[in-house]
Order: sequence, then structure tokens, then C-alpha cells
Amino acid sequence: MTANRSYDLSVTTQGPAYPPSEIMNKDGDFVVIGRLNTRSGPSWGRAVVSAASPLPPLGEDLPYTIVRRLPDELDERDREMELYTLPLPLPCNNYPMLFAPEQRPDAHRIERPSHPLHRAPIPDLREADGPRLRDPITLGQWIRARGQLDVTLTPDRRAARFAFSFTGLIPDSVYTVMSLRERDLDPAGPTRPGPLGVPNAFYSDEHGMGHYRAELPDPFPAPGTPGGNRVINVVVLWMSYQQNYGGAIGHFGLGGDIHAQLKLRGPHFGEFTTRD
Repeated sequence: MTANRSYDLSVTTQGPAYPPSEIMNKDGDFVVIGRLNTRSGPSWGRAVVSAASPLPPLGEDLPYTIVRRLPDELDERDREMELYTLPLPLPCNNYPMLFAPEQRPDAHRIERPSHPLHRAPIPDLREADGPRLRDPITLGQWIRARGQLDVTLTPDRRAARFAFSFTGLIPDSVYTVMSLRERDLDPAGPTRPGPLGVPNAFYSDEHGMGHYRAELPDPFPAPGTPGGNRVINVVVLWMSYQQNYGGAIGHFGLGGDIHAQLKLRGPHFGEFTTRD
């Protein structure tokens, strides 16, 4: 039975399939690196996608309205594309989740415009406090991120340890890591995505390097375990408000205040089994 494995994370801008991305451009289009829904089916790719794309019910897919494809090798225009948060309420969103039910039960009623990532309105910030992010964050900078994950079961198999190392992150920034569980996107009753460990924050240095570790109790219960909800993916989130939210991954999620930058492509960790 597998007790240890290493993984390479993939750069992304996408959490679930809707909204299509957690990043926008200045024109209000989604900048998608992740699963593209097309007429021929979903596949991993890069594209600028219209915010007016058709929106299906949770658990279903419709082809995105693709403005243009983005090549693997970006030209100068695309490398210099400035990145933005999503406005609130979130556009093209079919995921009715309150990410911070105790902290922000009114999240679905908040209205805010889209902001350049480096100018997201950090609460209570004063210029004299010395904000470090002063230059626009571009697509060329975003895609430099690299991450490695090592998962190790404890000797008694009651827990698993997750150890990450990163390069190419946005420098001098607050990040967190969330766990995605198998029922988090269940249309019949989605569970709330949560942090991978608490405290669930790390800080990238001036060179964009960082490390994070966590230990979760019984994250991989055997299939069919009553009440079981296996971890199937991990997502590294850049925090545009430069905040940590305790037991929540963010107040608004999905590009409102958290932005997926690295993850695994699809469900993983089926080789592991833990016990309570």
C-alpha cells in the first residue's frame, strides 16, 4: 500500500469550471489556464473567454464562448497582459457556496468592481504602512509559478503530511493552500472547500520562493466509508487582499479575493488510504 508520493503542480487560473477563471483582463474577459469546455469536450488549454459564456447548472458543462486562444509560447502582448480580480457578484458562477459562513454570511449580496491584482482594496491599508505590491501583475509573471508536493502517510495511517516547495510565485505575497474534497462540487449537496491545514498561509519571498507544510487527519478514507469525504486535489491560492481567513479559504472565493495559481490536473490521491 502506497505511503509516499511526489507530484508536480500545474500552473492555472481556474478553480472549478465556473466561473471559467479566477482571473480577468482589463476588458472583463476571463483569462483561462485550465480545463476549457468546448463543443468537442473538455481539455486542458489556454484561452481568453467571454464573461457572457452560457452558464449551466452546477455539475453540468456548456461550451465556453472563446474570444481567442492563447498559445503555449506567449507573445509580448500576452506576456504583458495585466491581470484583474473578478467583480462581485461573481460573473458566470453556478457554485452557491458561502466560503466564510461565520465571517461573511452576506458575501452573495456584496457588490464590488474588478480591480488590477496589485491594486485590490486591502482593508484598512494606508500608504504609510508600506504596501509591497506596486507594479502590475502580468500573465507572463503568473505562469512562471512552479510547485512540488510530497504526500506521506503517518506510520499509523491515521493522517497524511503534505509538504510543498515553490518557485516563480508572485514575490512578497500572501498565499494559502486549499483542499478540494470529492463532495465539494456535488450538485446534490456540495460541501464547503476548506484550508489544507490551519494556520493556512505562507509568504513568498522577494524571489518568489516559498514553502508550506500541513498534516490532515484521515484525509483519504476508504471509498464507501460512511461520512467519508476524501481529499482529491490541492489548490495554491494567491490572496489579492493579502489576508488569511482562519478556517475559511476566503470571504468571496473564486476570483473575488482568492486566485488559483497552481493545482493538480484532475482528481488524485487514489493510491492512498487512511483510517480514523
